[in-house]
Amino acid sequence: MQDMITFAATGDSFITRKLPAKNKSYKEIADIINQADFRFTNLEVTLHQNEGIPGAVSGGTWAMGSPELLSDLRNYGFNTLAWANNHTLDYSIDGLKATEKYLNQSGFVHAGAGQNMAYASEPRYLEAETGRVALISATSTFHESWVAGEQRPDMIGRPGINPLRYNTIHQITSENMNTLKKIASATYINATQELSIKEGFRLRRNDGIYSFGEYLFEESNEEGQSTTPDEQDMKRIIRSIKQAKRQAHYIIVSIHAHEMRKGEKELPAQFLEEFARVCIDEGAHAVIGHGPHVLRGIEIYKNRPIFYSLGNFIFQNDTVPYLPTDFYEKYQLSHTDNVADALDKRSKNNTIGFGINHKIWESVIPVWTMEKGELIELKLYPVELGYGKDRYERGWPVLSDNQDILLRLAKLSEPYGTKINIEGNIGVIRLNEKITVTKIDRIFL
Repeated sequence: MQDMITFAATGDSFITRKLPAKNKSYKEIADIINQADFRFTNLEVTLHQNEGIPGAVSGGTWAMGSPELLSDLRNYGFNTLAWANNHTLDYSIDGLKATEKYLNQSGFVHAGAGQNMAYASEPRYLEAETGRVALISATSTFHESWVAGEQRPDMIGRPGINPLRYNTIHQITSENMNTLKKIASATYINATQELSIKEGFRLRRNDGIYSFGEYLFEESNEEGQSTTPDEQDMKRIIRSIKQAKRQAHYIIVSIHAHEMRKGEKELPAQFLEEFARVCIDEGAHAVIGHGPHVLRGIEIYKNRPIFYSLGNFIFQNDTVPYLPTDFYEKYQLSHTDNVADALDKRSKNNTIGFGINHKIWESVIPVWTMEKGELIELKLYPVELGYGKDRYERGWPVLSDNQDILLRLAKLSEPYGTKINIEGNIGVIRLNEKITVTKIDRIFL
């Protein structure tokens, strides 16, 4: 192993089209990524040739692309992929198995999903010239049926994703708690739950927490919401980190998380901050977040980076080749309608949704160098994905000189004491520069 190693990471690669040409924009991006030894993206589509069956639920859009799209990710320079996310089982277990097959054939190091919990949660290793790097991937955004199952001596495991569940408790005043209990009594919202407790199918809580349907409340002088990572999931992920510490020079943890704070998708939920810091405490050298399709702040914790979200790298959710009946029915369309009709209906002819939010189409590519486990340099290259273009044109990254991207990221990073200097068109984080931590509830840029 050499003393220094360089990492490059991106957020979501929701790729559904072939790269039309290796033009100047492509080469500029590839050159940045290929500076690094460890080159990462989150694969947010299933890749198969209709081997999968559309799931009854999806991550939003049923995400599918051709396996040949992996060659475009390879051409950009990526060598590691996470694929624990809210689209992993859009095409059910067969779609997961097919995607895994093509990933294995492609030679990518990939983590986060598999034939059972052991495979989904295990570290996967990149053999780089500068050192061995472990990748652990999990997601906090998923349908409960997508969770991988443990294998037993007498029962096979269940294919699925490596989950990070979390607990949410809402704090309300005693006056509002009394009102809530009156509503529950009048509407019978807890009737099924109470019957399950009576018949032994569910345990009654004895911790002062009140259930209102599936939501949990506690009395407090200050109203709000708190979230904490699930204890069992944390223990499993920590076990993976401890295993990797003995098997690799460096450990990278990937977390796909849509969950937000105070209704602001640019602010990570409380449990994500706790999760990321615990991962670093246990030995991870970086935590790479993605999921909300927008940038979130960067924290340098114990001289190691936490990217709470890197937004999008490739975003082509409006050019999926097919959609199941469920999608058409959701928007009250018929069998004579097609994909273009469905996407027009969802976006109300591009007047709502992702297409009109410029932040969805702006991101950064961080490149950082570590020496003996410590961060020594971190650069941020801003990119744009074609905001304002037609949906069949937008979605590919190009380098940007729009300093508003870096200014917004700098503002989002302030609460963590992180200072981002803008030098030319690049953001730079230096470890010896800290700023006063400020509270942030809303971003206006």
